[in-house]
Amino acid sequence: MTDAGPRPAHYRLRAEVGGVTRSYALRAGENSVGSRAGNTIVLPVRGVSRRHALLTVAPEGLTLEDLGSRNGTLVKGVRIRRTRLQPGDEVRVGPVSLRLEEAQHEDLAIAGTGGDLPASGLPTGDATASRPDESGEIVETIDADAPVFHAREATTGDSGRRLALLCELSLQFGAEARVDALLQTIVDRLIEVIPGARRSALLVKDRATGRLLPKAWAPGGEPEVSLTSARQAMDQRQAFVWRRSADVTVSQTEYAITSGMYAPLLWKGNALGVVSVDNSEACDSFTGEDLRLMTAVAQQAAMAVANHHAQDELQRHAEFTNRFFASHFPRRAREKLLREASEGTLLVGTRQSPITVLISDIRGFAELTARLGARGTGDLLNEVFPRLVEVILDHDGTIERFAGDAIVAVFGSPEDDLQQHEKAVRAALAMQAAMGELNAARATRRKETCEIGIGIDCGEVLHGFIGDAERIQFAVIGDAANRASRYCDEAGAGEVLVSPEVHQRVFKLVQSKPTSIQAKHEGTLRAFRIEGIKR
Repeated sequence: MTDAGPRPAHYRLRAEVGGVTRSYALRAGENSVGSRAGNTIVLPVRGVSRRHALLTVAPEGLTLEDLGSRNGTLVKGVRIRRTRLQPGDEVRVGPVSLRLEEAQHEDLAIAGTGGDLPASGLPTGDATASRPDESGEIVETIDADAPVFHAREATTGDSGRRLALLCELSLQFGAEARVDALLQTIVDRLIEVIPGARRSALLVKDRATGRLLPKAWAPGGEPEVSLTSARQAMDQRQAFVWRRSADVTVSQTEYAITSGMYAPLLWKGNALGVVSVDNSEACDSFTGEDLRLMTAVAQQAAMAVANHHAQDELQRHAEFTNRFFASHFPRRAREKLLREASEGTLLVGTRQSPITVLISDIRGFAELTARLGARGTGDLLNEVFPRLVEVILDHDGTIERFAGDAIVAVFGSPEDDLQQHEKAVRAALAMQAAMGELNAARATRRKETCEIGIGIDCGEVLHGFIGDAERIQFAVIGDAANRASRYCDEAGAGEVLVSPEVHQRVFKLVQSKPTSIQAKHEGTLRAFRIEGIKR
């Protein structure tokens, strides 16, 4: 009898979604992961793409492939396109953490294929009753970092409705993109599910000021919540049931709060906000089971708020990246750089190669600033710089930096360009022409005018991206940049001075005159004054 060959091992994934553990069996062959129905593993969570990743189980092992997802697939914290997996590997699909495990056949039968949430997958824990003090204020507490919902009680009556609420919120977090709508759903459903709840509110801490801001409340009208109790829940990182005593706060009196529950929104040790319900009629409105439900809901709300904060950060970073590349790089390189930045494949680091450096600055800028003042100088630069930058980008130049009244641009980087010298000279002449047009227009408006001088040199330099994804910068380091600065310093108003190394590469193209300059450190340097393009 012949051997049929190796048989694929049995695998399963364990996922943490909204504080609830789910187990997914992987079948032999392809297993798709995504947020929409039709995938083998459905993760209806914001941040998971419709078809996010593909897991292939074969006799030789398991392969994970990202399907071009927006937020990426990470293995051991590293973003991947395609890789082999081993049992124990940590995988992150958008905001969802998964762990690959080998499983026995009988385990897979229990786990199912991911569509259902088995009762055994719910976290468990117990409320801790605390003895009331003489004022009788706090009558029950829960450590908000602990899992708090009883799976064994999720089969009948109120517990069944509570479980349904948790499952409903998990699904809505994946389907609803607007965090405000999610938070409003939470407070509305808490009033429906908790018998003693007459009002509910959810407050989120402002990241800039630390103030608690009401984001959702029910019923309508003005939000009515005790900020003292809300702060206490956040500061102590503890959910609790409170009931009225002789010693009450102003807000508890103003809003006629007789009893209430408060649970902090905790995410990775940080208190992001608080959710509360209260009653103005009865002191014994809430039970330990109510408090456990509140804490579980607060955990899900914290995940939604944290995800919203993360999306905001991603959006701000994307906007910064788009502005950075759009305002600093020529159109032909821009799309490639943006794609690499979004995919995390942008090569960070410098390389050495020949490039051309162009530097321009305004003549007599100190005197001009003294005449115009800060506001007038700002208005002038805001009109001049965008036009000059536009000219540079149109000639395939890259803006390396702005330094006061100076613009430093390079040609031949980040992409090689055999025509870099010619493009730099043409850009310089076009910049001088643009300044003439700007000055004519400003003069008709009786505005102050200015002139620029431009210097150009070329040579081997270090150039490329430095920094990281949060703070990236394009930089040029080398003698060519230093010498271009010398030529710029000595260029008169409306002039373009180039080095002999640039001139010998463009002499057939341009009309020029030889000259020399006195550099501070280098002494006398030969130069050529570019007067125009030959006809």
